[in-house]
Order: sequence, then structure tokens, then C-alpha cells
Amino acid sequence: MAKPIVAVVGRPNVGKSTLFNKLIGKRMSIVDDTPGVTRDRIYGEAEWCAHKMLLIDTGGIEQGTDDVILAGMRSQAELAIDMANAIIFVVDVKSGVTASDADVAALLQKSGKPIILCVNKCDNIGDLPLEFYEFYNLGLGDPVAVSSVHGHGTGDLLDEVIKHLPEYDEEEEGSEIINVAVIGKPNAGKSSLINAISGEERAIVSDIAGTTRDAIDTMVENEFGKFNFTDTAGLRRKSKVDDRLEKYSVLRAKMAIERSDVCVIMLDGTDGFTEQDSKVAGLALEQGKACIIAVNKWDIVEKDGRTMDSYRKSLMKDFSFMSFAPIIFISAKTGQRLDRLFELIKYVHAQNTMRISTGKLNDILADATARVQPPTDKGKRLKIFYITQASTKPPTFVCFCNRAELFHFSYQRYLENQIRSTFGLEGTPIRFVIRERGDK
Repeated sequence: MAKPIVAVVGRPNVGKSTLFNKLIGKRMSIVDDTPGVTRDRIYGEAEWCAHKMLLIDTGGIEQGTDDVILAGMRSQAELAIDMANAIIFVVDVKSGVTASDADVAALLQKSGKPIILCVNKCDNIGDLPLEFYEFYNLGLGDPVAVSSVHGHGTGDLLDEVIKHLPEYDEEEEGSEIINVAVIGKPNAGKSSLINAISGEERAIVSDIAGTTRDAIDTMVENEFGKFNFTDTAGLRRKSKVDDRLEKYSVLRAKMAIERSDVCVIMLDGTDGFTEQDSKVAGLALEQGKACIIAVNKWDIVEKDGRTMDSYRKSLMKDFSFMSFAPIIFISAKTGQRLDRLFELIKYVHAQNTMRISTGKLNDILADATARVQPPTDKGKRLKIFYITQASTKPPTFVCFCNRAELFHFSYQRYLENQIRSTFGLEGTPIRFVIRERGDK
């Protein structure tokens, strides 16, 4: 059985994301005083008294709004409520009971799910404020006083939550999950791709650039394996980022790249290559991640029999700094080549984690040095004694030689090409560490 799910819901600005971060023990959701910061569903794992659960942070529920983003936030919260085994309904003691709280309470009661009423911002130790007792009027039983900032009362809250959770069996947790970060500039179709592969409205999709703020995780299991896709905020040029919330979003996107195994670099097929696309790809390359370049919106690109080949050749020139990355042309809207995308993700992940024996590497080294002599400088010739693989993710090779300064970059690239021609290593960068004999 899957982990039990607990949804954290409420109207805007009652402290849902602060409470969510406190319960999971890390800062996953962006927290700010601005209402409507959280938009999509953010997932995080929590554990209390040997009970594991999956918490969902949701956007504030606004009733009767025409705004496309606020309506999307409401539908995301309603999806979380439908999925949940139990619901933490967060209210603000400083505001008292509002009409919005009553509307949300009525919505939750219709769901028929167990509801734990959490009265947040009870920050002072001692007697509870008189406003706390107003919340009995919502008809949801005994409220639990909590300070999400300081952590007071969170234990009592989780005690109430676990009373309503089913038993969880961990037997299925053994198989490997591939973490995939979907990155790119704004409006490239990252959220549309996540929705297409998950088969549900997992992220709010809008033509408004910057709709996605948090890094949103989505678990997908199919015939290709288990994947954890992370939808990230669009990355713009630094000079264009002046909003504080967007700075948080960029930071979350970079953290998502850091914890991923594979990065899918999304390009807008109607825009073509831009300088910002190369900068986004550079972030994945610096982290040594397996990479795939996915050209989205291919269904609306005007094309003839030669369009794809010429587009591919142009991209290979633009992405010459990461020529190892395979290029795929997809449409998140129609589902075109999404099966092929899964196959590529599995393939480049296997390449990124490949180990090559020292014996095979030194056979390649002997052959390579026989074909092209190592460089010389002032009568001194480079001697490479042996090569060995030190680590994976990305494959990292240590070369022991007589003098490190003689090991020119061009000769490293030559050796890299020889290794790639033998073992493939498509979709992954390769790193070399040069050591002189006797170095520790």
C-alpha cells in the first residue's frame, strides 16, 4: 500500500507553507508574507511515532474568483483534498474566524475526509488567546493550537493526524527511482509536459510567464520504471529577475537540478535556440547531470521533410559545449514521442552511472597513445602511466602521469572521444582528474 496522504489546506496567508516545512523538517515550500505564493501541490515526506506519511502543501483556497491563477490554485487544492486520507485545515488565530474560513470548512465537510483543525500563530507560551475558542463555531471538533514558526503544538497536531491514517507497508520501497528535473526558460511547456506524463492536472498551466514558482515533484510509474519528475520555475536572465519571489523560485530550480539524476532541458520549438537556453543547460552541465535536450511544441512548428534534420544540425552547433546530449522533438500537448522520452531518460541515466574496469580503460589508453603521441614541451614528453575510474554521476576518470602541466586540454578531449567511441556514454558529461605519480 502507498504512503498515506495528508493535505494541508486553508485560505491564503494562514501559514500553510511554514507549517508544511516544519512538519517535513526542511524548507521545501517558498514562504513569504505575500498571499498566493504557493500555487501548485508541493509534496514532502514526514514521519511521526514510526508512522510515515506524504504531506501536500496547497495554495490558498479563494471562493468565486475569475482570476485564472487563483482558480487553478483552488482546483489544485481540491485535487489534494480528493487524494488525501486526512486533512489539516489551517486557520489564523490573529484573524479569528472569517467568512473564507467558513466557506473552506463547508467545502472540507462535503469531502467526508477526517479533518484536523489547526489554529496557527499561537506563538505565546501559556494560556491560549480568547480568539482560539471562536474556532469551535466551525463545527470541526476540538482545534489544536500550533505555532508553525516555533514548532509549538506540532506534536499534538501529528498525534491527531496519525489516528486517522491507514497502515503503511514499506515492502515496495526497494526499487530504484530516477529523479528527473525538467528545466528551461519560462513558457517552454515544462508544466504541460508534467501534466501530460502524469495524466492529471499536476501543475497549473498558463500563458503567463512565471506561473510555476516552487519545484513540484510528481511520481510516475509505468512500463519504463519509476520516475520522480520535478517541474521547476522558468529561469530568466539574472538582470530580469528583480522580484523577491522569483529569486526564491530560481533557487528552488537550482536545488532541483542538484538532487536530480537526469535533466530534461526544454526548448520552445517555435522560438528556437536562445542564449538563455545555453545558460540553463550550463547549470545542468556544471552539476555533472545526464542531459536530454527536448524541443517542445513540435506539433505547431511549420515543417517539411527536412525541417527536423536542419533543426537538429543547428542545435548541435548551438549546444556544441554539450554535444553528448541527445536531442528529441516532442509535443506535451499531443503526447508526441513521450514514450521515446522515457526510453531516453532510462538510457542516459544508465550511461551516467556506468562503471568501466581499469583493465579496459588502460587498453584504450595504450591504443590511443600509440595512434596519437602525447604532447611535449621543451623536450619533455607527457607520459600517462595508467587511468582508472574514480566515480559515477558523472563518470570521473583519474589519469596518473609524469607532469600534470603537460596534459593539455586538447589531449584530454582526444582521450574522452576515444572512451566515448568505445563505451558510448551518450547523454552524460565526462570528467578527468589529472594526478602526478606520488600525489595523494
